[in-house]
Amino acid sequence: MRNGFWGKFGKRACDLALALGIVLLLWPLLLVVAILVRLKLGSPVIFSQTRLGRGATEFRLYKFRSMTDARGPDGELLPDEVRLTRFGRLLRSTSLDELPQIVNILKGEMSFIGPRATLPAYKSQLLEKYPERFEAIPGITSLPAIRGRNSLDWDQKFSLDVEYVRRFGFRMDLEIFLKTIPVVLGREGISMPGQATATRYDQHANKKN
Repeated sequence: MRNGFWGKFGKRACDLALALGIVLLLWPLLLVVAILVRLKLGSPVIFSQTRLGRGATEFRLYKFRSMTDARGPDGELLPDEVRLTRFGRLLRSTSLDELPQIVNILKGEMSFIGPRATLPAYKSQLLEKYPERFEAIPGITSLPAIRGRNSLDWDQKFSLDVEYVRRFGFRMDLEIFLKTIPVVLGREGISMPGQATATRYDQHANKKN
């Protein structure tokens, strides 16, 4: 999928140019969001988590934190719907929580467009069922994002990731980029049906089995 000018040079050049442009133009917004997260949700401002990148290798993904650390009497974190505040929902619905992933893009761990970076817990299941999706660098937006976002179930998302890899090219990335704008502005498919955020894929797969 990486053959040709776009795969070898063009996509990375566009990622770097766009990422640097966002940092230079939107640093006041980044600062304001960081301050609001600190005031409303506490520290740390940045949420980081190990995710799977191209080749199923692990890296640290960064986001603005959108949930509290509220815990029950047993010391375990409360469910997402309890910890996700109104402010956190606003960050997620506007995709402002995704902005720190610019750091991942500058480091070459991510792209603006590509399959979503998944949790290491899903590695063996995904390599068995959807190995092609790991041929691409993960992205902030993706083909599933413009085809239903979190209103899709996991298998629908991963099947679309495979479609993206097979159809990879400039025209595909341009289509996803342009169609992501109305999706974000319309705040469509923010969470899975009946969920505050999203279910885990391993739990979904186990239920199907």
